[in-house]
Amino acid sequence: MLTIRIVGSGCTNCENLYQLCTNVAAENNLDADIQKITDKERFTELGVWMTPALIVNGQVLTQGKLPTKSTLEHWLKKELAH
Repeated sequence: MLTIRIVGSGCTNCENLYQLCTNVAAENNLDADIQKITDKERFTELGVWMTPALIVNGQVLTQGKLPTKSTLEHWLKKELAH
């Protein structure tokens, strides 16, 4: 199972990243627990300095930008293979 955390304040880009993760997981039948983290006090403890940020299985994969759909699919499938 993938543990996916979308870290951000709830801005448009954060919502877009959440929706992209949800869509990619559903389209690829990936078993994923997807949650939003909006508590700003947790951002630094998670190693996040820019939002939106994507954390998969405890690893920060991107900050401050949205990945393309194909890049996100690649990352999630790679993490699931570990």
